[in-house]
Amino acid sequence: MDPQTNDLATTLRAAVFAARVHATHRRKGAAQEPYVNHVLEVAEILAAHAAPPAAVIAALLHDTVEDSDQDPEPCTLQHIEAAFGPEVAGIVAEVSDDKSLPKEVRKGLQVRHAPTRSDAAKQLKLADKISNLRAIAASPPKGWDHARRLEYVGWAGRVAAGLRGANPALDALFEQTYREAVQRLAAEG
Repeated sequence: MDPQTNDLATTLRAAVFAARVHATHRRKGAAQEPYVNHVLEVAEILAAHAAPPAAVIAALLHDTVEDSDQDPEPCTLQHIEAAFGPEVAGIVAEVSDDKSLPKEVRKGLQVRHAPTRSDAAKQLKLADKISNLRAIAASPPKGWDHARRLEYVGWAGRVAAGLRGANPALDALFEQTYREAVQRLAAEG
């Protein structure tokens, strides 16, 4: 089997895996879209911006560990490694938060650790922030007032500052998305 076919098969297998893990999960926004839409968007952003195949596959899986912790059978990094190999599991590990820590601590760690991540993890984290900024602007989570949305956008910018340089095209897309989110929030304020 040629490598491109293998990458495509593995990517689709990861999409099915993610869809199963996220089958009952919904986005927090008013639209309540299926959560799998988010991971598909992150993977598409990466694929469209020439990210390595392992990063695209990891994008599909990047929230499976964090978001299945309350499920009857939580997904673990060991599950991901067994199914997709150590490289993909390593990227997922780099972008996953430790949910046992308070939210503000996790957010601070994302800012602090961003510059130390691998190039693949930096690209994945940046694509994730692009997707989240789009969602915050278009369909914010229920109960998020204007100030909380502004705070999120500012925090995403601080994380992204440490991710720059791994993929200039993604850097540019983040900057465009960030500007659009700020402009939309300014117009609403």
